[in-house]
Amino acid sequence: MTTQQRPFLTGSCCPSLGDSHKQSGEQSARRRFLGRAAAGLAATTLPVWVRAKEGAHGTDALLLSCMDYRLVDETERYMSGRGLRNRYDHVVLAGASLGAITSKFPSWGQTFWDHLGVAIDLHHIRKVMVLDHRDCGAYKVILGPAHLASATSEREAHAKALNDLRTQILSRHPKLEVELLLMALDGSVESI
Repeated sequence: MTTQQRPFLTGSCCPSLGDSHKQSGEQSARRRFLGRAAAGLAATTLPVWVRAKEGAHGTDALLLSCMDYRLVDETERYMSGRGLRNRYDHVVLAGASLGAITSKFPSWGQTFWDHLGVAIDLHHIRKVMVLDHRDCGAYKVILGPAHLASATSEREAHAKALNDLRTQILSRHPKLEVELLLMALDGSVESI
């Protein structure tokens, strides 16, 4: 492709295209402007993994949710509805909050804390969102089925685990905001 076929990206504004003639002050200013404009555009239009690699982080939250396959799409819809599509780190543990604090599977908790530390160091997150859900199989495995005796006892079990995790997060990272959420199987979400 010749310089005439690229009227916007001529050799005079983009020396990397092989133009070796001297630039005037106006051409140099135009090149600087185009370079800055391209960098700004790249920070907003490139895929998240490219922006992260280049240091243009847009993530300020970490989401901890359950692995339940029934709610993968609902979780994505919820986060997108909050304006967070492609703008959060995501840790998945069976039982979400309960998975992070249970003594039955201690390595799950260590995994959560390790991921949280990386999210803080790498993406400078300011918020942890913990999304439990109703009819959770991990709660049945860890707590047994008694917590499901009623909708109220199920909510109380989730509220206890969620609040216990919040307490632990804030004791280690007091500057973080922690949001506690409970999703129903229809995708609706309530704050705890």
